[in-house]
Amino acid sequence: MAEIPIRFGIIGCAEIACKVSRAILLAPNATLSAVASRSIDKAANFAKANGFPPEAKIYGSYESLLDDPDIDAVYLPLPTSLHLKWAVLTAQKRKHLLTEKPVALNVSEFDTILKACEENGVQMMDGTMWVHHPRTQKMKEFLNDKERFGQLKTVNSYFSFFADPDFLKNDIRVKPDLDALGALGDAGWYCIRSILWAADYELPKTVSALRGPVLNEAGVILNCGASLHWEDGKTATFHCSFLSNLTMNITAIGTFGTLHLTDFIIPYQEQEASYTTSTKPGFNKLVTGWVSLPSEHTVTVDLPQEACMVREFAGLVENIKKNGAQPDKKWPTISRKTQLVLDAVKASIEKGFEPVEIVS
Repeated sequence: MAEIPIRFGIIGCAEIACKVSRAILLAPNATLSAVASRSIDKAANFAKANGFPPEAKIYGSYESLLDDPDIDAVYLPLPTSLHLKWAVLTAQKRKHLLTEKPVALNVSEFDTILKACEENGVQMMDGTMWVHHPRTQKMKEFLNDKERFGQLKTVNSYFSFFADPDFLKNDIRVKPDLDALGALGDAGWYCIRSILWAADYELPKTVSALRGPVLNEAGVILNCGASLHWEDGKTATFHCSFLSNLTMNITAIGTFGTLHLTDFIIPYQEQEASYTTSTKPGFNKLVTGWVSLPSEHTVTVDLPQEACMVREFAGLVENIKKNGAQPDKKWPTISRKTQLVLDAVKASIEKGFEPVEIVS
């Protein structure tokens, strides 16, 4: 007997929802069951443009979708300022929550959302897609290899893209009433997550914003960076920007090895993704070149990373529905740590770039 797929409803017709709609269609254990917008025409057009099944329901209000007893899970791609209200309501309606990042404007809002999820027994996960790519697991195996990589010493992460004038004037990510965290929330979230991922999600002791952030006239961050410091001496830096060429780098350096990749958020190709590693390299006798050159590793995939994310999330929801399992705490814990560091960067900028201690 075939398993019944997890039935998703989407609240809001943001551009990113097109990508996740496709991911839900591709995931073997999920299906698109409904979409809601404040305009029923917009919802209908979105469903048609994104290949929703003919039986999918079209709603002209978010509340109507949340009241639908046939919806198991909700994907929430609304602006960050709306997450608190609609994520809490989603949980109170006992719908499992896959929400875009950043989850909230600050960790206080995050904890309110998480409390609602825990009280209502629903699974929560944020939409950071790259951590679900099979490449990410392979890279983690290298970082965990004490012989090849050794002990993590430092991480550098960078995500930028050059936004055009229309974006910088009109996009929700530069509007203080919609996505007040700007580039820090949109791009910095990925950088912070990559650093925590490399550090086995151990929180740093202190975070210091780098001097020279760029803010727009409304006070929204367009460009910033930070350094992170751990008690054992590990360090990390990141930079995020709407004002620089498209770049998505991670470099993690251990005592013996180095991991490097240049497309960590969105692989250059959907069907495969690569990364390079080096272990104990050195120079030749005349110091005119390296010996033990870095090696490139390629991981091929059957599903794009966003469909892997949906499959993982739907599997957790299915385990709750079918087996009475408790929601998996791994993903909300990782999200909360990312939010904590993001908050600390923002606080450091506001405090004149003073170090801010992380209190979990």
